[in-house]
Amino acid sequence: ISSVGQFHRAACHNGLRLSKAFAQECGSGAAARQDVMSQKVQGHGFMERIALNGIEIALRRSPRARRLSLRVSRLDGRVTLTLPLGVSDTLARKFIRGKSDWISRARAEVVQFTQVEIGARLPVQGTARHLVATDEKVARLQGDTIFAPRNQTGRCIRVWLIECARQRAWTLSREFGEVIQRQPEKITIRDTRSRWGSCSETGNIMLSWRLMLAPVEVFDYVVAHEVAHLKEMNHSRDFWSTVGQMIPSYQTPRLWLRENGTELHRYRFD
Repeated sequence: ISSVGQFHRAACHNGLRLSKAFAQECGSGAAARQDVMSQKVQGHGFMERIALNGIEIALRRSPRARRLSLRVSRLDGRVTLTLPLGVSDTLARKFIRGKSDWISRARAEVVQFTQVEIGARLPVQGTARHLVATDEKVARLQGDTIFAPRNQTGRCIRVWLIECARQRAWTLSREFGEVIQRQPEKITIRDTRSRWGSCSETGNIMLSWRLMLAPVEVFDYVVAHEVAHLKEMNHSRDFWSTVGQMIPSYQTPRLWLRENGTELHRYRFD
């Protein structure tokens, strides 16, 4: 599952046809170069950096791209422009300049990070919990309180969340696997930016431990989603039918993740 909602996107919807029209309008591109600067990045081939009003924009040229697509990460404000191989630097500059106001608005919505520390509140399984200091060496949950060590609080809570995620993921994957007669070979817990979960053709499932911060049904849905891929390695009608066998009301947690998933990345456990 991709971490949708973590990026703002703007695209040139008419693709290369519109690109050619822009190229004719831009001419030599001399005016564009007055406020935009491009720079080749060593060792990255087609990767470039363009500066616009003090904002660095990464250019990613892709043979699979059919249109210009601008993306702003809501996690750190990074701006990336993906464009087809045949599109010129002049057109890229033109497109970026035309989206300057949109870029500014999107960057203004970047998530404000919250440090996980004693006294803070942290959602666990969708419920806000109060962090309280303890002399114990490991974190534990009691009611709406998380007791955690005074030193390296964030790291200890992260370790605890990872273990909770691993245990719940294995329990659920076995239960769901019995429903569709499939079982995963391996489950890996990570902290990923672009995906909440994935499933390989060899039956290995990956999940983000940050899903432990979301409501229980959201975590369960993502596990069911990846287990369904053990049977259907696609997102066809049969795939969603398989998900529905495990979680009939999967649309609700799926929508929650789309609308609120970015918030799960706001917490820092440094």
